[in-house]
Amino acid sequence: MADKRDYYEVLGVSKDASAADIKKAFRVQAKKYHPDMHPGDKECEEKFKEIQEAYAVLSDDDKRRQYDQFGHAAFDGSAGAGAGGFDFSGMDMGDIFGDIFGDFFGGGSRRANSNGPRQGANVRMTIRISFEEAVFGCVKGIDFTYKQECATCGGSGAKKGTQATTCSRCGGKGKVVYSQQSLFGMVQNVQTCPDCNGTGKVVKEKCPDCHGTGYVAKRVHKEVEIPAGIDNGQSVRVRGYGEPGTNGGPRGDLLVEVVVGRSNEFERQEMNIFSNVYISYAIAAIGGDIRIKTVDGDIIYTVSSGTQTGTRIRLKGKGVPSVRNKNIRGDHYVTLIVKTPTKLSKDAEAALREFDRLTGDSLNAESGSTDAPRDKKKGPFGGIFDKK
Repeated sequence: MADKRDYYEVLGVSKDASAADIKKAFRVQAKKYHPDMHPGDKECEEKFKEIQEAYAVLSDDDKRRQYDQFGHAAFDGSAGAGAGGFDFSGMDMGDIFGDIFGDFFGGGSRRANSNGPRQGANVRMTIRISFEEAVFGCVKGIDFTYKQECATCGGSGAKKGTQATTCSRCGGKGKVVYSQQSLFGMVQNVQTCPDCNGTGKVVKEKCPDCHGTGYVAKRVHKEVEIPAGIDNGQSVRVRGYGEPGTNGGPRGDLLVEVVVGRSNEFERQEMNIFSNVYISYAIAAIGGDIRIKTVDGDIIYTVSSGTQTGTRIRLKGKGVPSVRNKNIRGDHYVTLIVKTPTKLSKDAEAALREFDRLTGDSLNAESGSTDAPRDKKKGPFGGIFDKK
């Protein structure tokens, strides 16, 4: 025992420190050296064990008196009871660590409001809308099951003329403490009471209409406004139509997830729309007006002469509105694809041949040779690759 540090020194308090000072010092030291804050650091792990051991003794009046009189020798016979030879089963570690981790993440003690008002869970459902409805927004009627307060028992869940009693398992706190063996010995975890589901009340004689739940299922129809610009997988929140809260807490919300149907003409990427438009060979060559379909309706667009297939044009402000501001819209990008005719009349073929002659667009016209000899068997390269 000679190698053990003084417990008061471990916590950094004087020997006449009050119980509140000891608890405060423990919280400070535990936050500083807790293994979750120093993953893989064996030194911090050992210091944390030492801090736990010191607090296990100094927070207990009887053990503290024994320690003050006999030092570490007072506990020589208790080795194996837990971390450092101490049993933590009599300590409310759930309260201590609830305070510690509440501080880590900006909250208070998890035990402090364990039986306070709690908001109900959210409920989810899915609806389908068209591509155009997603672009411009719409109103959709939805039907869903809503838990309404039971009129017979007023939401208490108890049979008329009776009332709910305090839960005997948790004493009305809504939480129960379970001891669990861990690396640091026996540690207590705080969980929601399974008997009262955290309400702190138990219904002995249940209401026949709601079967003790305090709520009855009701089918509800509601009109939901889908905002312009909503995208596939996004949700609309309908406040107050989720699961009921407990202990006077507010209801959760209904989250309506949107599934957007595919369009035969358009594709969407965020706020932009994309489509293809086929144009004739003649329009591509000499230019002219074409009709382009957009989500706002058809428009007339003038194609420049000499347009190549794959040319992309931008129709500014013809895309999808922003969900946050419907006056802000993306763009519509149109890819022009030159459609080569597959069936020609004799007159059309003759006209194209004349066009080819006039423009000099025949084979190898750019190199100035159109009548180079060709070996039908050997191809256009003749026998230049033949072995000698």
